Amino acid sequence: MLQNKKILLGVTGSIAAYKTAFLARLLKKAGAQVQVVMTKSATEFITPLTLSTLSELPVYSDYTEDEHSGEWTNHVALGMWADLMLVAPATANTLAKMNTGVCDEFLLAVYLSAKCPVAFAPAMDLDMFAHDSTQQNIRALQERGHLLIDAEAGELASGLEGKGRMAEPEHIVEQLHGYFEETAPLSGKTCLVTAGPTHEAIDAVRFIGNHSSGKMGFAIAETLAENGAEVILVSGPSALDAVHPNIELIRVKSADEMYQACTNAFAKADITVKTAAVADYKPKTSADHKIKKSQENFNIELEPTKDILAALGAQKKDDQILIGFALETNNELEYAKRKIQRKNLDLIV
Repeated sequence: MLQNKKILLGVTGSIAAYKTAFLARLLKKAGAQVQVVMTKSATEFITPLTLSTLSELPVYSDYTEDEHSGEWTNHVALGMWADLMLVAPATANTLAKMNTGVCDEFLLAVYLSAKCPVAFAPAMDLDMFAHDSTQQNIRALQERGHLLIDAEAGELASGLEGKGRMAEPEHIVEQLHGYFEETAPLSGKTCLVTAGPTHEAIDAVRFIGNHSSGKMGFAIAETLAENGAEVILVSGPSALDAVHPNIELIRVKSADEMYQACTNAFAKADITVKTAAVADYKPKTSADHKIKKSQENFNIELEPTKDILAALGAQKKDDQILIGFALETNNELEYAKRKIQRKNLDLIV
């Protein structure tokens, strides 16, 4: 669920800031883009160079990073860029400022500009964490809709034992994964997508096919997966590969193979998107060896392939959505409207 997510990582002045190196690394490993913003005091605990190297992006801590050029860092743009802002570690001081709207740091200006959900992971000594004012600030931020990644118990920097440690990076990543999974619009849905051409064999080496690359079907599958769906992608011959871990890729060659794969998977699909360029006809017979050039004229008798979309439309239940595609050279709307009715579709592109 973190694949391609844009995470704005706000690092504040706590000894726990050293953990953000591991946190940034784990987020990147999970497929997220990580943009780090630090308070000035945070740079005393871990260097911007370390986090820039791990995030592969510049680290920001001030409105102008280069005093000689005068180039302005746009805090508003950063706040609009992210899918989620994570303040980790979040000190008692930062929590109080987030709650009351104090804006005396670049990081806080980014926070006040954020259009995305916000998560925070407190880190401080146990008495500071247990103090009424801190707990009140935490509750206020939760009531504002922010996600609390609660502090953990253990040995603290002061030498005391108790609750106040920033959650371990692995636990933070797990909670963010769960958050995106729960809030994803297609969470819990299964989607069936078809992509690419089909190859209908003439003989052992030749086939009837088309120029479809599969790019559109693969892109739709990736987008559905990023929105929380479990995706079954049935693809004809294509050079592409599925990246998202929520995609199960089934490779086929012929229209018959695609028909079989689709009818097997259709019953469990909430949404089916048929983008594949399936051949309308196939050779009636196919040689199992290479046919030699031995005569002036060579004829291939063709027969229709199975109509996958019509077959799925006939099986479709009321709680399933079936989407078809129509590539036409004329009378596009008229043909498309007929196809919706004829094949029992919900949408057509």
